Amino acid sequence: MSDYILKDQNGNKFISIAYNLEEELSDYEQLTHCLVIVKIGDDYLLGWNKWRNRWEIFGGCMDDGESPRACIVREGFEELGILDGSYVYIGLMKFLIVPDYFSPKERIEYGGLYGITLQDISIDNIYNQIQDRDEITKLALYSKVKGKEPIAPIDEKLLEYY
Repeated sequence: MSDYILKDQNGNKFISIAYNLEEELSDYEQLTHCLVIVKIGDDYLLGWNKWRNRWEIFGGCMDDGESPRACIVREGFEELGILDGSYVYIGLMKFLIVPDYFSPKERIEYGGLYGITLQDISIDNIYNQIQDRDEITKLALYSKVKGKEPIAPIDEKLLEYY
């Protein structure tokens, strides 16, 4: 039995997901980011990250002093143009991250995982509302890109949780 759920092509490991209370997230000193899984109907929305050249779910790093809920609301606005989304807290993710542009050291990081379901909205309408187009350059439904274009393996695994 392995000590992680999934290892990506870079060596990063998705170790676990715990179903702590959302209020407990800030107790984790190594809490660095929040991610959101976006559902549209029975499918999932992904964004093309131009820096990593692959499809990913949405989210990002927490700002100093920012709560996890405030982080996901801000990221949802920046990356999706969602102003007043009903984010559902899913759980606490734990990762082993290899050295990258954030740190030259291997490290444990935690992240808050959220979900949101969008009703009766087109991808074009969402794209037109994106505030941060420097990172996310296009949107697609998971069913349209699965098996055809690169998808972040850990992000693809996270879809199973919502």
